[in-house]
Amino acid sequence: MASIASQKASSTRSPMSRPAPQPITLAKRLLFPTLPTEDLPLLLISPVPPELNAELYEFIALALRAFVNPWWTKITRYDKEFLPEITRILTYVVRVLEARVLATDFAPLLCRDVPTIVTQHYRDYRNAKSKLTTSYAAGGALPLNQIFHQLQPHMAVSPDGQIDEVYFRQVVDHILKTCLPPEDSAPEAERFIVREIIVKILLKDIIPKITQPWFIQKSIVDLLGPQPLPSTQPAESPLQLSPSAISFHTLIILFLSAIQSISGACLALIHTYKQAVNTIKLVNQTPRKGDGGLSPKPEYLPHSSTLQRTTSSHYESRLSPSLSRAPSVSSSMSSPPSPASSSSSFDENVNGAIQPHYVQAPLHMVAEVFSMGDRFASSVIETTARMLASFFAPFLDRLLPFIIHRTLSPMLVLNIVRIGKRTLFPNGYPAPPPIDPTPEEQAQILAKLLAWRGRGGTCHDLKHGLQSAVEPLSNASCNVHLIVMLLDRVVVALFPELIGSPPSER
Repeated sequence: MASIASQKASSTRSPMSRPAPQPITLAKRLLFPTLPTEDLPLLLISPVPPELNAELYEFIALALRAFVNPWWTKITRYDKEFLPEITRILTYVVRVLEARVLATDFAPLLCRDVPTIVTQHYRDYRNAKSKLTTSYAAGGALPLNQIFHQLQPHMAVSPDGQIDEVYFRQVVDHILKTCLPPEDSAPEAERFIVREIIVKILLKDIIPKITQPWFIQKSIVDLLGPQPLPSTQPAESPLQLSPSAISFHTLIILFLSAIQSISGACLALIHTYKQAVNTIKLVNQTPRKGDGGLSPKPEYLPHSSTLQRTTSSHYESRLSPSLSRAPSVSSSMSSPPSPASSSSSFDENVNGAIQPHYVQAPLHMVAEVFSMGDRFASSVIETTARMLASFFAPFLDRLLPFIIHRTLSPMLVLNIVRIGKRTLFPNGYPAPPPIDPTPEEQAQILAKLLAWRGRGGTCHDLKHGLQSAVEPLSNASCNVHLIVMLLDRVVVALFPELIGSPPSER
């Protein structure tokens, strides 16, 4: 009887002793409804923090719930396989893009090509403005955007800043053929629908917004931060104290404060010295490009057929957690276009004797943006910086790729995904589109930008530099040329076969 009573007591206590079940996440409920475990499959091939995998799946789930689920539930409320099928296709696309991003050398792109494009934009804008009242503009009959288009002609942009949709349809169609699985890219109807959606979002929603002068100016103001307020009450200086106020206690406080300031400065110098020495050692130990350096090795980048096989088997074996959690890496993997072919090789000759100079283009861009050559003080600073850059060029050519490699990390992607999720889905659903500012508000944004002085107070050179930097971005038609040029360079870096560069042998 005692054993029966103890069994009843244990049976009554067992439900209370069980841990409370964890709530099912949105990604698990929408994207993997038949997955037996709470662990989501790996989305990326390379090893990343688990938080990034969860954030990416949550972002995909929020996007599908907001933009696909409303119209799909009106068609049928019983089909639960549509969203998981979209997730499978997105996983394939993300892995193909990840492989190409890992195979791309971003040092020439960010340190040479992008600064060169921005520098040329500023130079051509100023040349076009200087020709407005000359015979080049037909006696002032031609507007600024047409003169600028003559200096920077592009087959995808008209003189008035209108974008040719056929050009981007061809580019997006090639990207879809490369990134989509064969069973989804082969049907033209499915590929054309996806292409038109991407082209519409890119050409009708994104580019017209980011090329507006007020949008660029507001973004710069947000990056600069709020203007520091000047202090209204002057700080009391120990030197202004009267002789009667000086005592032994005051001298002790002044002495200890000076010791604390000196010790803090010494500790900061020691920490900076150690950090600099450690960074220099790491940079010097990093092999150069072509010696197996910062560029990823081909064996980590999958072949497209291998990627398709691992992705499809990944979703067909969702009932097996051990298989779904295993990274999709094969020993016979080969890379997409190699870094040497995915970026321009202007920094090397046939024998590879000429080394890249990554610091000259950014310095030239800064000098051109702020018109540093027009003022004596800034011109001296520019010349000194160029001399130092030329002297330390071998080290800087290693340092800049090292910094880019460290910056473009999974943590950066994680922060971008979190910011994008909070911005696009503040309450779990899309936020209402922001209202464009009125002309009065746009003028206030520009005035706020030109009035920014930072912590340096009033400075005529700073005001002149801000005006020089903002003016070439004040024409939307000219800004379209800049955005299209940058998009072309990024797309060519990821898909070099678009310009005839042969991809690496697979």
